[in-house]
Amino acid sequence: MTSEKGPFLENSKHIFSSYEKFVIAILALLQFTVVLDFMVLSPLGAILMPKLSISTSQFGLVVSAYAFSAGASGICAAGFADKFDRKKMLLFFYVGFVCGTFFCGMVSSYMLLLCARIITGIFGGVIGSISFAIITDTFSMQVRGRVMGVVQMAFAASQVLGIPVGLFLATHFNWHAPFIMIAVVALLVGVVIALKLKPVKEHLKGRHDKNAFIHLWHTASNPFYVRGFAATMLLATGGFMIMPFSTAFLVDNVLIPETQLSEIFFITGIASIITGPYLGKQADKFGKYRLFVFGSIISMIMVMIYTHLGPNPVWVVILTNIVLYTGISSRMISSSALISGVPEIKDRGAYMGINSSIQQVSGGIASFVAGLIIFQPEKNAPLQHFDTVGYVAACSMLITLGMMFVINRQVSRKLHVVNA
Repeated sequence: MTSEKGPFLENSKHIFSSYEKFVIAILALLQFTVVLDFMVLSPLGAILMPKLSISTSQFGLVVSAYAFSAGASGICAAGFADKFDRKKMLLFFYVGFVCGTFFCGMVSSYMLLLCARIITGIFGGVIGSISFAIITDTFSMQVRGRVMGVVQMAFAASQVLGIPVGLFLATHFNWHAPFIMIAVVALLVGVVIALKLKPVKEHLKGRHDKNAFIHLWHTASNPFYVRGFAATMLLATGGFMIMPFSTAFLVDNVLIPETQLSEIFFITGIASIITGPYLGKQADKFGKYRLFVFGSIISMIMVMIYTHLGPNPVWVVILTNIVLYTGISSRMISSSALISGVPEIKDRGAYMGINSSIQQVSGGIASFVAGLIIFQPEKNAPLQHFDTVGYVAACSMLITLGMMFVINRQVSRKLHVVNA
């Protein structure tokens, strides 16, 4: 295992300024709204499929539509990502995301929902890459694990506050309500960003004007960058294959009542919020790749257990979820911090845009393929072949261990040269 000394050691003396704390907090809130928009659709699967009379493959396509459009949009925007103030880019796409989410809350048919998800994906898919570019421009590698640990809490917060509330609104009002809630929260976050976030222009200093498509091509064809893109392709597979069908699996196979789903996600999310910052500190202190190995091993074991669950009490499902999401959080935090060290400052926007697009498209393909693998013979019948999806996800996690080893070694060498 490659040593992570020198530039990888935690800067324990670093104290975040009040503005740095604001940047971390507002980007975490922004990620919360974007992630929630995607994640809220997964637990609504058990409600949406019978309400709209759609099959598992059609629901998989609704989930994938966001990812595919996000991927296409990210590629188109990547060439321009390093030519403008990152704050202006962020606000432009965030406004579009808010409008798309509101549209999701207004539709009433499968085709309109599909169109709404495409529109939301076009704008929402670029936001994550811009956010991570801002983080990389603002914070050094020595503390980036801590920052990623807090920002990645958005996933946990979306479970604690979003998914239970979303399920509550959907079951007590209708399935449109969660999207309206997200649009309102996102609008407020957007206003704060417009008023308080400073311009991010460091990447514009001393760079020559370059055709956006040439810049895109040079970034996409860089051999060092390609290795990061390849790792990202597989990093998205596990979650995107399992999550969209997790609630339907719990209801129809594990026999958990719909009314208890929010309880499961709430407790799991609380545990993830507690462990997220701690895992981020460990990534900086003991090594990002070491944490990635730990998270991958835990995730592989728990994915196999989770996808083979039969009827079980709620406490067993909660315990399984907590351990599984601890493993997934470890992988997300460590891989995000490591991959952020791959691009040069002049290429960060383009690199993050391409990387985000690859993640979205790969996730979309994974969701769609999972929808084809999983089969439900009739309404409320147990899902078939969910265990097969678990095998595929575990294999992808195993392969990424080797791929991230190579990236860790290359980033370590790069930082040693810079700090020499």
